[in-house]
Amino acid sequence: MRFDDAIKNPPCGRFHLACVEIRNLRFRTMTNSAILHRDLAYVLVAAVLGGLAARKLRQPTILGYVAAGIIVGPFTPGPSVSDVHALEVVAEVGVILLMYSIGIEFSPRDLAEVKWVAIGGGLIGIVLAVGLGFLTGHLLGWSMAQGLAVGAIVSVASTMVLSRFLMDRGELRSEHGRVMIGITLVEDLAVVVLTVVLPTLNGFNGHALAEVGLSFGKAFAIISPVALIAAKVVPPLMQRVARTGSQELFVLVAVSLGFATAALTRAMGLSLALGAFLAGVIISGSEFAHETLLKLLPLRDVFVAIFFVSIGALINPRVLSSDLFLLIVLVALILVGKFLIWFAVVSLFRYPLATALLVSVGLTQIGEFSYVLVQVARGAELVTDRIYRTLLMASLLSILLNAFLVRMVPRYVRTNSAPLAR
Repeated sequence: MRFDDAIKNPPCGRFHLACVEIRNLRFRTMTNSAILHRDLAYVLVAAVLGGLAARKLRQPTILGYVAAGIIVGPFTPGPSVSDVHALEVVAEVGVILLMYSIGIEFSPRDLAEVKWVAIGGGLIGIVLAVGLGFLTGHLLGWSMAQGLAVGAIVSVASTMVLSRFLMDRGELRSEHGRVMIGITLVEDLAVVVLTVVLPTLNGFNGHALAEVGLSFGKAFAIISPVALIAAKVVPPLMQRVARTGSQELFVLVAVSLGFATAALTRAMGLSLALGAFLAGVIISGSEFAHETLLKLLPLRDVFVAIFFVSIGALINPRVLSSDLFLLIVLVALILVGKFLIWFAVVSLFRYPLATALLVSVGLTQIGEFSYVLVQVARGAELVTDRIYRTLLMASLLSILLNAFLVRMVPRYVRTNSAPLAR
């Protein structure tokens, strides 16, 4: 009897249970695959329609993608995705490709020029944002741990959203663009610490502090030699692959480098975005950086669309009516509180007022890494389901309002460039 026939019609005997289990496993796998394929179809069609609507209304396509995600999400009537978490895994490809391409466009020199405000200012801004969250929680009657957790969640801006806005406006390598990207990369690193610290807020001790130090020690010990070796190996490798004349092989090697580095940083407990960005910076030193970027753009844009639609699918619109007051408080904390913090921090490092204004406006939103932190805080029972749902909606509103501000404030700066200049 053939193996497939045995599984379909299991014989009696000792293999009976094994065959039944294999048959059930196959059925579950096929069912899950069918659901994922259907969900991807919903997401891609929604992305097309949302993107077209956004372009028609002269809005950033990101907003169209997120709005489309809400429509096909499980909280609204009509066709909806069934497994949002599986889509989130697929959407992480968009994070890797976007940050990889940003790293290619950036150069180490660009980052070196803003290292002080990125490192020093980034850390100051995060501490102030956490403190502001604690103060807000105290006024609302929350526990100290809950207030600190919410402050940590809103302290990190979305590198993904910010990068996309800067790229759409051609401002990625401007002064304020370099400062913003530098700060958000420091925030990405801070997420590693916060994911370790948050579960211990109810009883922080020396063991947790040692774990944070160990995480950074391992990251530095592994990333430093890998970066040095890659800087020596990658450019000659790309040159040799280019000589083969195979465009397919060139794209495959370029994508593999980005994903391998992202997987390495994830294995160390760091973010995928940081690893992908590091790989892009390494590629940027080769003569094939421009060609690599052009090959990646179509693939990147598809998965970025999936990412933002999947974000929209997490949003429950009912929060607008059930927890309106808390929603207003959290949105004000993100927009007004973070604006004042970052304006003060960037001004402290003696940047022109115009740059401080543009940077502080760009950082008034939260996104993908805040989702990571709010899941950690929820698992540690630091935030209730009510706060969890409201934070997700606040994230969406911050992105929507941030998109408007990012478009309008530069016009104001150009109109009033003389008064704002030093």
